[in-house]
Amino acid sequence: MAKRRVSQLNCLIAVDKPVGCTSHDVVSRVRRALGERRVGHAGTLDPLASGVMVVGIGQATRLLGLLTLDTKAYVAEITFGSETSTDDAEGEVVREADVHPGLFEHAAAEAACRSVLGQQMQVPPSYSAISVNGVRSYKRARAGEDVELEARPIEVLAADPIAVANRDGVPVWTVAFTVSKGSYIRALARDMGRALGTAAHLSALRRTASGSIGLGSCVSLDDLDVRTACEHMLDPVRALDVPAVVLPERLREDVLCGKRLSSSIAVGADGRLLGEGERCALVSGGSLVALAAVQGSALAPRDVFPQPIGGVAL
Repeated sequence: MAKRRVSQLNCLIAVDKPVGCTSHDVVSRVRRALGERRVGHAGTLDPLASGVMVVGIGQATRLLGLLTLDTKAYVAEITFGSETSTDDAEGEVVREADVHPGLFEHAAAEAACRSVLGQQMQVPPSYSAISVNGVRSYKRARAGEDVELEARPIEVLAADPIAVANRDGVPVWTVAFTVSKGSYIRALARDMGRALGTAAHLSALRRTASGSIGLGSCVSLDDLDVRTACEHMLDPVRALDVPAVVLPERLREDVLCGKRLSSSIAVGADGRLLGEGERCALVSGGSLVALAAVQGSALAPRDVFPQPIGGVAL
């Protein structure tokens, strides 16, 4: 087996995914633009959607499953009068319904948005990446199977109507949502239509933030190269939302060998001594060297990065 080439670039970046490409397409384009094979992403976006996608390069791919991207923000366009097989504009129309004239009023959008706030159970779209007995739901749906997914708990933290338009005789709402991780805006659009006695589907979607990472941190795929990636590295410590501990240079090799350190050095940037079991990021020279946790009198490295992950800003 060929030995994996050491990555020359180890960092997190955010890209502004364009409409029409899949999340896998984004990874492929990043690989080509940077000449790196080890690339992954956090938080899938449908081809219809655009916006913030966090990408890991090199050693930073190991962080993708640890990121605290617990909330997502979107600007969504909801078109009333029809429901589709995919709950968005990519699917076939499966149901049409009359639309009450009141839905052309901004007051109706405000009331409907208030009604979806809070914790609730949501049935995901049948065309989703959720696995059913080891097979993706969308694959079963495309094969003609009748897919019924179980409702899952989500939370809508904010829902603010931006505009109400009349497009070809049907109301189209533009709404800014902030939701918990795992929420489907397509399903919110579908359910809002049903709750209002009509039908609806998602006709456009833009992710404006993933956790604390917004569009202002993103780079365009068309402009991406090694220099641009280096200039737009995300701070991995901030993305992980753990305290940073500055690692003395004399202990760096010990950490890279996985040796336990004295917990006396486990002091965060705010001067607080970390508590039992608390995770932290060991940083040195503007890079993330390891993730560790306090265990009694020791600071035990959990994840060590032989090629440190850049972008730390203390």
